[in-house]
Amino acid sequence: MISLRPIILAAGLALAAPTMAAETAAEGPSFDQKLAACAACHGENGAKPIMAEYPIIAGQYADYLATALRAYRDGRRNNVVMASQLQALQLTDSDIDRLADHFSRQASPLAVPKAR
Repeated sequence: MISLRPIILAAGLALAAPTMAAETAAEGPSFDQKLAACAACHGENGAKPIMAEYPIIAGQYADYLATALRAYRDGRRNNVVMASQLQALQLTDSDIDRLADHFSRQASPLAVPKAR
């Protein structure tokens, strides 16, 4: 059986692309808009992805997130959804560092409490 989730996600991205492109052409999306674009798939604060296949990015190491985002942006890591998002958002190195720092500071449902 074919899952409709990827098709629905692709359709949503296709519908959002003209709006994102117009904003980017004018002045580019704000940082809050970039965070919202991440949350669209990874959930609020990166802690509740909309699909089980999408990773929880909340609480992940900032250097790992930044390296992964740069690899997607530069074509060294392949994922259709991530590549289209990064292209639409036109993330700079500064944007990537800010996003990585933001998500690394979020509480993760995968975190193990420290022993007392």
